[in-house]
Amino acid sequence: MADKKIMDKIALDKTFARLAYEVIEKNEKLEELALVGIRSRGDHIAARIAEKIETISGKKIPVGAIDITFYRDDVGLKIPKGAQPTDVKFGIDGRNIILVDDVLFTGRSTRAAMDALLDLGRPKRIQLLVLIDRGHKQLPIHADYVGKNIPTSQKEEVVISLTELDNEDSVTIKTND
Repeated sequence: MADKKIMDKIALDKTFARLAYEVIEKNEKLEELALVGIRSRGDHIAARIAEKIETISGKKIPVGAIDITFYRDDVGLKIPKGAQPTDVKFGIDGRNIILVDDVLFTGRSTRAAMDALLDLGRPKRIQLLVLIDRGHKQLPIHADYVGKNIPTSQKEEVVISLTELDNEDSVTIKTND
């Protein structure tokens, strides 16, 4: 089976705009809000959504990036690759934090991200924004904001390409036989 492109640059841009509007609608006090992206694509998605929020509302939202490499529950099962520094230059105590990730699959990355985030302080509330929710959750994790639900099989992989890392914007489903 061939790869199937689900979203192109235009569709992604519209999705980021819709997500920004949803965040604004559900968060009255934008001055209490911050976005924290899970490396290595969630941080870029968070930055794009923050830009859209600023364009729409005129409010600049702080954006940070968190690395979950050593918070994963499988860290002892395989050699971690490419850990990057966490970069959160604002206090999270008392803030409404939106964790941002590219794909919600089992929920384990989200759990690890919450652990990492709580090591930085005590937010007022944590919400989750994902670009793609593909199902197959192993933990009771539900996204507050979803760009697109794409039901997949276990043999499929959702590949997010972003200009900042991959020189194009797209979402593709690849079949692994």
